[in-house]
Amino acid sequence: MANRADVPPPMGYLLWHVSLRWRVAMDRILAPLGLTHAQYAVVASLHAMTAGGLRPSQRQLAEYSGLEPMYISRLVRVLERAGLVERADNPDDPRAVQLALTPRGSDVVAKAVPEVRKLEERYLVPLGGRDSVRNVELRRALQTLLAHADALGGTPAPTAFGQAAG
Repeated sequence: MANRADVPPPMGYLLWHVSLRWRVAMDRILAPLGLTHAQYAVVASLHAMTAGGLRPSQRQLAEYSGLEPMYISRLVRVLERAGLVERADNPDDPRAVQLALTPRGSDVVAKAVPEVRKLEERYLVPLGGRDSVRNVELRRALQTLLAHADALGGTPAPTAFGQAAG
């Protein structure tokens, strides 16, 4: 039988603590740009969607980012007040609005993305970095767990990353 000291803590504990540390680190690197981790998730997702030619609604942005629609609504209001996001009437659906980054919002995203990538690289050093085989294997394992959680009735994985290759 394995020595108890050789057995790692439960997966939930490990995921929770890695996630907490990641969020704190993200908040620290994004603070000089006036963003929180959650706000970055919104503007980065919006940037990716608009780069693909979309002008999404809040619902579409929620589906893409994996955040709850009500949370997206609150975050968009804050980001709009900060001059990073703008809303416009949707010509195809009078009940919905279309979202876009303002020029200032695009500038903030352009500054944030390299900082987030540097942070990710620092966090992944023990696995060999962002492009290492071990990192790709970890990401595939996490995708498998997300898909299984979805099948069990958990919160669906963000559509932005559901199809992501290694």
